[in-house]
Amino acid sequence: MSSTQPDTRRRILKATLELLEAGQGQGVRMADVAKRAGVSRQAVYLHFESRAELLIQTTLYLDDIAGSQERLAPSREATTGVARLDAFIKAWASYLPIIYPSARALLAMRETDEDAADAWDQRMLDMREGCEAAVLALQRDGQLNPAHAPQEATDLLWMLLSVRNWEQLTRTSGWSQDTYVAKVQSTAHQLLVLQKASK
Repeated sequence: MSSTQPDTRRRILKATLELLEAGQGQGVRMADVAKRAGVSRQAVYLHFESRAELLIQTTLYLDDIAGSQERLAPSREATTGVARLDAFIKAWASYLPIIYPSARALLAMRETDEDAADAWDQRMLDMREGCEAAVLALQRDGQLNPAHAPQEATDLLWMLLSVRNWEQLTRTSGWSQDTYVAKVQSTAHQLLVLQKASK
């Protein structure tokens, strides 16, 4: 039995992710997940105590299968704050097209679905930690723009990298990924990095 439990858990998470991406913001019910995964509703609750937990774990499952930790490695290994900032922006930007279908679904559900809101909020708090790490690296190097306290700088970077901003620029305005990355990096430098005085 124990040997099948990880497989069952993965099937449930995979089914949930598929339903999120196919649902265009429609609610994902535990019964629908069970049916798609080919398990009983009780089996879903055996692995996930609540729907909120299931949705949160589904976002983490997507991180796992998409290699989010590997994507973040260059940022974490950067030796300067500016390099960490640039690497984090690039890593997140390359990840956005992958998470966009499920993110769009959770955002559409967020206003009327508390569990979806919890899942989305947790995902964004996790991402904010990466923003904060980049800002603190700038501060450590004496490169943080003194116009912004670290928390404010983190908030600004977090805002710049929001899914909605990426959606507006790449889906609505037609920016390429390369243009998006370059422009956001440039804007982040102007906002957050201490600028040398011109002679």
